[in-house]
Amino acid sequence: MLKTTRVRKHEIGLWFRHGDLHKVLQPGTHRRLALWRLGRRNQVEVVDVLSPRFEHDLLKILVRDSELNSRLTVVDLTEQERALVWIDGRLRAILPAGLHAFWNTHCEVLVERYSVADLRLEHSKIDAVMNFRGASQLLAAVRIEAHERVMLFREGELIDQLEPGLFVYWLGGAKVTWKSVDLREQVADIQGQEIMTADKVTLRMNLVVTHRVTDPVKAVTDVSDWAQALYREAQLELRAAVGGRTLERLLSDKDEVGAEIRDRLAMRTGEFGVSISGVGLRDFILPGDMKVILNEVIVAQKQAEANLIRRREETAAARSQANTAKLLAENPVLARMKELEALQEIMKGANATFVLGAGDLSEQISSLIRREAASANN
Repeated sequence: MLKTTRVRKHEIGLWFRHGDLHKVLQPGTHRRLALWRLGRRNQVEVVDVLSPRFEHDLLKILVRDSELNSRLTVVDLTEQERALVWIDGRLRAILPAGLHAFWNTHCEVLVERYSVADLRLEHSKIDAVMNFRGASQLLAAVRIEAHERVMLFREGELIDQLEPGLFVYWLGGAKVTWKSVDLREQVADIQGQEIMTADKVTLRMNLVVTHRVTDPVKAVTDVSDWAQALYREAQLELRAAVGGRTLERLLSDKDEVGAEIRDRLAMRTGEFGVSISGVGLRDFILPGDMKVILNEVIVAQKQAEANLIRRREETAAARSQANTAKLLAENPVLARMKELEALQEIMKGANATFVLGAGDLSEQISSLIRREAASANN
């Protein structure tokens, strides 16, 4: 009995006998004996060559056939190699280590081989490569913004400082890690710090530190976490500055304390690449009973100040009167004028006429008053 197999123009046939490739069938009609006793030991597999990739369980053996190999682009990659496969100018595969084959009879196949030992993949169509399905399994991308710097490490050793842009690295080779550093000005809040002053008053305080990373390499290599190191140093400097002052001095020297903390903190953080642009103390929170005592002290201080001002004014007034009395004693004419002014003020609004003779005005007034009193008694 004969069995017919039709192979179309975009196909080829693989004729297997006893599990081995017997013949490659070209497009056309092929007849062969179909004996029942041969069963599956005499089979033809029809393969579509329009499907770019050729995959088969016996690929390693099949590519050794010269006729079949002439229709294939074979890519054999070691453990340290990767490849990009472009078919008709379009990316069709990113290949790991292993044996791969692609039909080239109806298309143009371009294979680009790379070594993972080089780490970085540089390509004119890098965006297309990273957007390809499954790229993340073989490639790692680092996109760096304008305000960032990235430190690249291979096996824990710093090998590069990356500027803004897109950087792509092969996976599967040496262990590659990276750390990103933000170069913009940032604010760290050191909140809820309970500190005892020199006079044993416990305060809860908040500290605000404005800072910027100026040396990214030091920031990621000299300390394990520069932000945590900054927080710790700010805590220590705050405790040192507050613990050496009394509450009264602390409240009066708030700006001075902030400047002191800023200068001392800047010296320490400069060692790991961080500059300090400003430090501010805020939210002095006292215990409830201490608030009452402090308010009483403030009231007492203000009352003492008011009493002092009052006494000062009284002393000034007495001194002025003494000076006036001395001046009048030394100048009789001036004393006479003051008497007339006093009399004018006394008689203001009275409808009376007085004729004053010679002599002292006060004696004349006293004489008139005595006469009036004598007349009243009679």
